[in-house]
Amino acid sequence: MVSLKLQKRLAASVLKCGKRKVWLDPNEITEIHNANSRQNFRKLIKDGYVIRKPNKIHSRARVNKRLDAKRKGRHTGTGKRRGTREARFPSKVIWMRRMRVLRRLLKKYRESDKIDKHLYHTLYLKVKGNEFKNKRVLMEHIHKEKAELARAKQLQKEGEYRKARAAAKRERIKAREAEKQKKLLEGSA
Repeated sequence: MVSLKLQKRLAASVLKCGKRKVWLDPNEITEIHNANSRQNFRKLIKDGYVIRKPNKIHSRARVNKRLDAKRKGRHTGTGKRRGTREARFPSKVIWMRRMRVLRRLLKKYRESDKIDKHLYHTLYLKVKGNEFKNKRVLMEHIHKEKAELARAKQLQKEGEYRKARAAAKRERIKAREAEKQKKLLEGSA
């Protein structure tokens, strides 16, 4: 068996790959052995005596199958866990996500005039103070708060209306009294 070390190196250089990827035709060893320049190897490659081997397939089928199972919750029991709960899913990340969700909701409500800036501010501080555990709870609180405000406004309006009515009544009574007084004075005169 002749040494084809030089030929392998030249072929690899021409093919622009590693020496392990070069295939030399075992039936044409003599012709390949005589080739000692890149030009010769270009011709051998064209003739098909020297070929670049295809890349090996590194299948991800098994990996994908396992990941699918993991998405369903398999292989994640206590025996498979290496890090602490905090290391696996930090509470800070949970907190940041919650804050961003709730603040985004408040901002959206303020821009669409569902809440005024004063209510926005009080709710913003309550969100920061960990008063709402999720979006649903915050939305329920907003509805309740808005209903409360509307009720207060309605009561105030009713109070003002009552006051106005009472004032008008007093005026009428006063006018009537004045009328009576006038008649009495005219009658006596």
